[in-house]
Amino acid sequence: MTVSSIRMGYHVARDMAALSAFYRDALGLAPRFADGSRWAEFQAGASRFALAAPQEAPPDARGAVLVFACDDLDGIRARVLAQGGRVLDQRDMGGHGRVVTAADPAGTVFQLFAR
Repeated sequence: MTVSSIRMGYHVARDMAALSAFYRDALGLAPRFADGSRWAEFQAGASRFALAAPQEAPPDARGAVLVFACDDLDGIRARVLAQGGRVLDQRDMGGHGRVVTAADPAGTVFQLFAR
């Protein structure tokens, strides 16, 4: 038996409403499901991304960096800034693509990637 895919990734969120609005408005992720202030799930193409309240996450959960593929890197970068996020770094990797490293309003780091 092997793992067939990654079902979803999630960030632990202390302010569900603010971060839900950020990921919806800045990244354009489509809301898929919400359970009040406990869980918010978004569709990102064929993948899903979620925000989980601290009580929904495993104890001592540590973050991972999620990389969101996008077709308009400069436009989404501008929306991230307009919605209260921060751009931490930018890299042009030539033929491999471009990456923007950003943080949401709570400081959680993520990346935007475009080829």
